[in-house]
Amino acid sequence: MFRFFAIGFIAIAVVVVGVAAAIGSWAWWIVLALLGAVLSIGIYDLTQRRHAVLRNYPVLGHMRFLLESVRPELQQYFIERNIEGRPYNRDRRTIIYERAKGIHAEMSFGTEHDIEDVGYEYLVHSTVPVPEPAEPPRVLIGGPDCTKPYSMSLLNVSAMSFGALSANAIRALNKGAEMGGFAHDTGEGGLTPYHLDGGGDLVWEIGSGYFGTRTRTGEFDPAQFADKAAHDHVRCVSLKLSQGAKPGIGGVLPAAKVSGEIARYRGVPAHQKCVSPAAHSAFATPRDLIRFIAQLRELAAGKPVGFKLCVGSRIDVLAICKAMIAEGAAPDFIIVDGAEGGTAAAPLEYEDNVGLPLTDGLMTVHNALVGVGLRDQIKIGASGKVASGTDIVKRLIQGADYTNAARAMMMAVGCIQAQRCHTNKCPVGVTTQDPKRARALDVADKSIRTRDFQQGTVRQAVQIMASIGAAGPGDLGPHLLRKKISPTVQQSYAELYEWLRPGQLLAEPPATWAGDWAAASPDSFRPIISA
Repeated sequence: MFRFFAIGFIAIAVVVVGVAAAIGSWAWWIVLALLGAVLSIGIYDLTQRRHAVLRNYPVLGHMRFLLESVRPELQQYFIERNIEGRPYNRDRRTIIYERAKGIHAEMSFGTEHDIEDVGYEYLVHSTVPVPEPAEPPRVLIGGPDCTKPYSMSLLNVSAMSFGALSANAIRALNKGAEMGGFAHDTGEGGLTPYHLDGGGDLVWEIGSGYFGTRTRTGEFDPAQFADKAAHDHVRCVSLKLSQGAKPGIGGVLPAAKVSGEIARYRGVPAHQKCVSPAAHSAFATPRDLIRFIAQLRELAAGKPVGFKLCVGSRIDVLAICKAMIAEGAAPDFIIVDGAEGGTAAAPLEYEDNVGLPLTDGLMTVHNALVGVGLRDQIKIGASGKVASGTDIVKRLIQGADYTNAARAMMMAVGCIQAQRCHTNKCPVGVTTQDPKRARALDVADKSIRTRDFQQGTVRQAVQIMASIGAAGPGDLGPHLLRKKISPTVQQSYAELYEWLRPGQLLAEPPATWAGDWAAASPDSFRPIISA
């Protein structure tokens, strides 16, 4: 509201100075011209729909774009004078913003990384690249018990709840998904009208709070779930076991963001901190988990059902695999969330110190499913700092079938990484429940940017696959991704990591897996401790 008062004050000042100019000296006309220019800029900023920063911060918001324009020169100034600083590079933010705006990513000069550094990874290109397919490949999600399989894109919107994001941000993401033909994960905050009015395909996430499908005492409500899962836009259901940025604790929505509307959709008190339980009440053992997934699939009339987790212990993963075998049932997909994933609110200690990074977690789940002979029927999604075509291809090589992106999609709808998500004071209307701030985010414009970012990134991934001789994900292998492990040695992922053979854990577990395999039980998430 302050922005309107400020512009109104300038308008009054223009009138006053205009009167003074009419009866006073010529100097007042200069002041009048300056104030008139500021007023014109302010009115334009308030009414334009392309830049959320300018809508919320008319006139002053232009300082951000001015600083962005001189950033390369400022950093070069520091470098030339040996002042601490890093050169401006083509990092993920540049790729996301430019791709979302429809700007080609081709740029001058060399690589953004020091390719001599230990840990540098690169893809192995082919001397004879293959032609790119006419249409990007997709992934069919649905195991033997699924009667309504879903064709998933290689890149989709990762889980972000209404509450963490504003209504306009949710609407823009969903409409972008509808225009681009990819999926939008609702996050654990419930299924709301803002997820539905854009017409995009939805992955409905159910967390330990069971928001939107809970009884008054907080337990899972089968009747509510069946009713909402029947919606045509709900294409898959994902059960959230844990989240990469805060594994081991439930989701957190600060009290400042729990509006009356949020409280109504979640079934919680308004204006109080909303914290999901750390563990689910609907199951307590791996067997119970698999049975619950089967129940959800039945209630959802055969739609694909899976779960999401950040891997902590390999024993946990193997216990779930043993439960699948014992129960004769399995999820249709598993989403592996890396510990490097982002969040709007979490203790710093969890963000930095708990959970496996995506690479390790992804290959753990992939190898475990291969080892028990279930990899062919269970698809794997990967989530954690996926922002470029290279990221997609690397994750496919490491064992994923498709990827999800959260932070990159937020940036596509206008996030400037102000890191004010938990305060309800997001300057661009992405992560706020303040309607005055959220109005700055124009749904029509940002949905197009979401679509353009997703399509451009998938197109780049397909081009990269063709460059390394792969017509599609099925032609990729760990030998195509290499890593520099010392100043003089580099090896492929096929050499660096162990890759199990189909059914190997059931026949004769290798020594490196035998201990964890023996400790895993389908009847408990606690490892079996041998005497």
